[in-house]
Amino acid sequence: MEFSSKLLENAVYEMSQLPGVGKRTALRLVLHLLRQPETQTQHLVKALGTLREEVKFCKKCHSISDLDVCDICSNPNRIQDVICVVEDIRDVMAIESTSQYKGLYHVLGGKISPMDGIGPQDLKIYTLVEKAKSGEIKELIFALSATMEGDTTNFYIYKRLEGVEIKTSTIARGIGVNDELEYADEVTLGRSIINRIPFENALKSS
Repeated sequence: MEFSSKLLENAVYEMSQLPGVGKRTALRLVLHLLRQPETQTQHLVKALGTLREEVKFCKKCHSISDLDVCDICSNPNRIQDVICVVEDIRDVMAIESTSQYKGLYHVLGGKISPMDGIGPQDLKIYTLVEKAKSGEIKELIFALSATMEGDTTNFYIYKRLEGVEIKTSTIARGIGVNDELEYADEVTLGRSIINRIPFENALKSS
């Protein structure tokens, strides 16, 4: 791809570093921004800059938040002894949109994936195990995507909890194998949460 401007080329290159954005899409986005009023681009740059500078991660669940403790964790009306284990904030948003779950969350920040160089030490697993050992949690719901990496992560956490008196369950397989949680429709996802099954049963059927 030949560029008539080095400035344009640099902008396209940076835009193409975003996931799912190839160089042609990046070029289209950059040209779109150039056609818009300058203030619109400035607002975008300011929003991204403010996000990087001021965003926080909840001290309790590790989700993205404006405060040290997110709105969900600080809500006294949430069920405090049930925790839904998810990969990232996209899954929190997906489950919240179903209005079927009233407990708390724990955001791991990814899934175990040796191929990508991601091990247990790279995720928020230690703090989850500590919560489970505290005796204040009655149930952990594994709500990771139905992929090999998701199942591996579930099993790793399950083994780390051996000897801990806590109920472990997993969302029902209304979510197709290899499907990412964030793309499930609200009805299917809501039913999967309600009809969750003991994690031991999921191990037997796999």
